[in-house]
Amino acid sequence: MTSILIFGGAGMVGRKLIARLQGTPLAAHQTITVCDIVAPANPAAGVTYVEATLTDTAALRGLIGQKPDVIFHLASIVSGEAETDFDKGYAQNMAPVWEMLEAIRALNAQDGYCPRLVFTSSIAVFGGPFPDKIDDDFLCAPQTSYGAQKLICETLISDFSRKGFVDGISIRLPTICVRPGAANLAASSFFSGIIREPLNGQRAVLPVPTTVRHWHASPRSAAGFLTHAATLDSAKLSGRRALNMPGLSATVEEQIEALRSVAGQSAVDLIDVKPDADIAAIVAGWPRDFAPKRAPNLGFEAERDFDEIVAVYLEEDFTPG
Repeated sequence: MTSILIFGGAGMVGRKLIARLQGTPLAAHQTITVCDIVAPANPAAGVTYVEATLTDTAALRGLIGQKPDVIFHLASIVSGEAETDFDKGYAQNMAPVWEMLEAIRALNAQDGYCPRLVFTSSIAVFGGPFPDKIDDDFLCAPQTSYGAQKLICETLISDFSRKGFVDGISIRLPTICVRPGAANLAASSFFSGIIREPLNGQRAVLPVPTTVRHWHASPRSAAGFLTHAATLDSAKLSGRRALNMPGLSATVEEQIEALRSVAGQSAVDLIDVKPDADIAAIVAGWPRDFAPKRAPNLGFEAERDFDEIVAVYLEEDFTPG
């Protein structure tokens, strides 16, 4: 029996991950515990939910004390919030990872406990000036607090793994799009909003020029990245435990064209251009295109054009109004 612990598992990516885990032939031989600040409105059958914040050190250490075989760390506050609330960003995005790793290390000293840890990092660990395409050897130099917090966590996980306390992998997710549900406080939220809201007959705000280019993958791909990372032979990483995930590069204009192709000009007309200098400044510091080789060679897969991303949303998450 494999025991799985998911920090931040009540959110959208967590729900996708649980569905994918429960859809495997091994589902009957695993237990899943989710820790999040609130339980979801529609909890998954067969999953144990624990309501706690990761700043609650006692709760965190109690969950680690159950010695799960696999730990997925999805929990964080998002980029825009981490930028505007400096203290909260470090308290919630960085400090709990240190506490988690220290709890694992204490158990490792007792009996050799060494779980697989899959950490969701971000392409925000990179900062400009950027080449046309970022390869696997490009320097990490974040230009946002969120990116700095993610990079610190990556470094901790790599060092704890080097010492044999944990078997960790950090996966640098593209912006996940199209996200179902309501918009969040992420600076990147509009990338989903300009597709999701018009498809639902609602107005959407575009705060950046249509020439802005960005790196995307679908929620389906995100769940696939996580499950694949959980079973990957970490010896194949050769000590480099952070991976740039595959994805696709698209301009906002290309996103809008994908929307037009499935929903017509009437949907595009629901997008309101309202420049926001703060969001534009944050997005300008993010990478735009990648040329990942290590992750695809290790079996990670994603979409190849934005039409496919829209198709995934329509298939899995769209509910006609």
